[in-house]
Amino acid sequence: MEEMKGEIVAEVELKSGPHAFFKFWKEEAHNTPNHTSSHIKAVKIHHGDGKTPGSIKIWDYTIDGKKEVFKEMIEVEEEKKMVKLTGLEGDVFKLYKVYNGIWHIIPKGDGYVAKITIEYEKLNPEFPAPHKYLDMVANFTKDIDAGLVNASASVSA
Repeated sequence: MEEMKGEIVAEVELKSGPHAFFKFWKEEAHNTPNHTSSHIKAVKIHHGDGKTPGSIKIWDYTIDGKKEVFKEMIEVEEEKKMVKLTGLEGDVFKLYKVYNGIWHIIPKGDGYVAKITIEYEKLNPEFPAPHKYLDMVANFTKDIDAGLVNASASVSA
């Protein structure tokens, strides 16, 4: 039997650099649909300014052809270059009691990666680990990184 609680992890190589990517997640995550509209349809600021820890955002996204919603509160660990989205409400909570997404910017080789961790606790042992959500998050992380690279290229051109 699979564990009820766990973490699943993916790494995405960052071409935009650690500072631009961390700044995006910390201050501009509400602009995610500009970079990845095929995954994320809208990010609305529900409480706060969307930048300050404790701010709450609501994400509208599509997964497996279904529209879903995720409400989260942001936490930032500046020194560790880590952003955590603590899940509060949404469709994932039909399967999971706990669902949190973490982006941790870490050096790897000559560059940097976004280490993406999803912390979860299932409501039922029969439910799968959230691999489909991790795949979606890794894909839109790549889209955001590419968008940041394109934005910096057009600024310096």
